[in-house]
Amino acid sequence: MGTLRIQPHVRLQEWVAEEHGLFAAEGLVYEFDPEGFAGGSMTTTPGGAASVQSADSAPIAARSGAFEDMAEGRTCDVSAACHWAVNAAASSSHGKMWGSAYSVCNSGIFVADDSPHRRPEDLSGVEIGVGYHSGSHYSAIRALEPFLERPEIALGFVGRPFDRIRLMLRGEIEAANVWGSQYYVLEQLGFRKLVDTTFVMGFLVAEDAVKEDLERYFRALRRAQREIDLNAESYKHYWSKEMPDDIAARVDVRRFGPGERIVSEPYTREMFDETHRWMESWDLFDTAAASRSDYDSAVIA
Repeated sequence: MGTLRIQPHVRLQEWVAEEHGLFAAEGLVYEFDPEGFAGGSMTTTPGGAASVQSADSAPIAARSGAFEDMAEGRTCDVSAACHWAVNAAASSSHGKMWGSAYSVCNSGIFVADDSPHRRPEDLSGVEIGVGYHSGSHYSAIRALEPFLERPEIALGFVGRPFDRIRLMLRGEIEAANVWGSQYYVLEQLGFRKLVDTTFVMGFLVAEDAVKEDLERYFRALRRAQREIDLNAESYKHYWSKEMPDDIAARVDVRRFGPGERIVSEPYTREMFDETHRWMESWDLFDTAAASRSDYDSAVIA
């Protein structure tokens, strides 16, 4: 048994498991990879310049998201991202998808309180800040499908999650799709949610990760989830652990909700196939790069 390298995901579960010694209780030898994709920033700094680009004009830096991060090779054995990106990465031989659990993440498209946009339909032609090939990208499209025709959905690619927060706080974008802690930040600071975009997160695991170690990790997460369900208030201080200082200084994390919830149920063949079909219908999935687009090859069931 080696050391399982874990990438946190701006959520509570890993930190609760650490606090209560749940990983150690499972006999897991582990370490955290703190340079997580979700907690990073790519295009903004406090008081710095922003880079917001529409789909066709987005530079290479902006057209890089969760999928590209996984394709380049993550420096960890287990990480998380939206199930669309994990599905695509596993299908393209950039790791495998864990098929015995997933999570559900709170998410929504927000505008400023004084925005003229009051309904999802008002977002027709309005660029919504999202991250390229990431949960905010896919979930924005999925959530707006009931309200807008395809040509009416406009997206602006804005780096990583906390980049969107800074741009919204500075009034440099009209709307943003945010999830997890970023959702709670905008909610607490008075921004209005126009449509809920809650979505499924998947787990990407390294090709050479030891299955028994992964099972230990997920058993610990399951126990951590029970702790959060029972007594979330005791753990909300962990929201600050992966939040940039300039944003954390503006909010009271004690007022946040519990965030992403681990679901210890299978990510089934039907879920995998339906996700493929939807991505293909929007040309979001490169079928030519999918060397193993079948469930049995891409997923550790």
